Amino acid sequence: MDQYITFKKFYELCRQVGDIFEKRWKEADENEKQQMLEQEKKAIMGYEKETEAYKSGIREVIEKEPACMNTECPPWYPNLADGIFAELYGLAGIAPWAYDETEEYENSSSAKIIGDRIYCLIGGISQLQPQRISRERRQQLKRALLMAYPKERVEKGFHEIYLRNGIRITIYSGDRTKDGQDIMVFRKYIVRELTFEKLAALGTVPPEGVELFKVMVRLGFNVLFIGQVRAGKTVFMQTWQRYECRNLEGLAISTDPETPWHEIMPDAPIMQIVADGKELDDVAKSMLRGDNDYILLEEMRDADAFKLAVDITSAGTRRTKATMHAGSAQDVPYKMASAITARYGGSEKNMIAQIYRNFHYVFELCQMPSNRAKKLLNTISEYRYDPVLDRVSVHEICRYDHESGRWRWKYDIGEDKREMGKLQPDEFKKMDKMLKTLENRNPVMENTVIYPRYYSGGKDKDVH
Repeated sequence: MDQYITFKKFYELCRQVGDIFEKRWKEADENEKQQMLEQEKKAIMGYEKETEAYKSGIREVIEKEPACMNTECPPWYPNLADGIFAELYGLAGIAPWAYDETEEYENSSSAKIIGDRIYCLIGGISQLQPQRISRERRQQLKRALLMAYPKERVEKGFHEIYLRNGIRITIYSGDRTKDGQDIMVFRKYIVRELTFEKLAALGTVPPEGVELFKVMVRLGFNVLFIGQVRAGKTVFMQTWQRYECRNLEGLAISTDPETPWHEIMPDAPIMQIVADGKELDDVAKSMLRGDNDYILLEEMRDADAFKLAVDITSAGTRRTKATMHAGSAQDVPYKMASAITARYGGSEKNMIAQIYRNFHYVFELCQMPSNRAKKLLNTISEYRYDPVLDRVSVHEICRYDHESGRWRWKYDIGEDKREMGKLQPDEFKKMDKMLKTLENRNPVMENTVIYPRYYSGGKDKDVH
């Protein structure tokens, strides 16, 4: 279906309304133009006041011509004014997905524009949508989105930006893509009730582990959340953080403003800093001198972020929480240490040992191949470093059994975690008892301990 022919009158009306707004722009003085430009920037980014101002102006125009009100609107738009705004100043055909216009879109976590086609992840499958977006409109959309990021050059082939509602947009164009096949990738988070019970109801985490997780939060372990793209790492960390003590002072550091902590925990004193690369290096010392009770690190990607995480936890900061892309718990320390030592120097082995000492538990999440919309807690692992034997090890205490569709457990708690537990004996007793009960009900029958070869120099060793 060629939507530009089927809905010819609608697109003609869009042009007419656009001409009227363009005339207003030309007749405005410089001060008015600056105000209008600022309004347009905020409207495309999703600011409600500015968006509504545009839609109100559109309604005024079309209401002056009653015949216009009968113009057939494409079915993917909720009404005529919203459709015209989307086509002229908004996100075009992706707008219904971005603003949850249908139940399907509300439960869709990702969408893509590839050339003139729009795909949305629905029911775990990337489905082609009826709406199209022309090359001219894609270029216009890119320019409009980048207005809010003056440091970004339009001619660059790669951009990452964020809308007001937290949607992340990754743009590939120019030499990065085949001619006419430029790409925009949209990501949004669809879990609105950030509780372990909600994650359990979605099948992401074991229901029997909900109370255990709450106790672990209260005990104040340093925790890593790992997995591939769209595995659910950020949502899990957000949920974990929701159970943190509201009286403690937090510092959230992210490479992008991905998580609105001020909305998730409005009653908690959490400072949020956006920094990356050299910026992280520049502000690290001041961060470490601060009186923060805990640190939140989102999307650790490079040596600067890894080093900051190690420095923070080495200083004795507890309750640190971080996300990163990694395939398994045993991969993480080597990945971090090799990046840090390549950038800053030092002993790779010593850095690995330090990471094993500083971080306590790793939660590995994955995306189900049969339904990519479903996220799953695959394993929970504990890190240990034995100073007497100079040995590091990874201890799985929970593993998802894909054959039976059940989580299985291992009662295994390191001596260093028991020492930590002495500060909160009642809470630690709860954790100890819960883990023992979980193993009794559904024990892991396979090997649960790995001694990684990158530390010992030999082959990975598995023991019970």
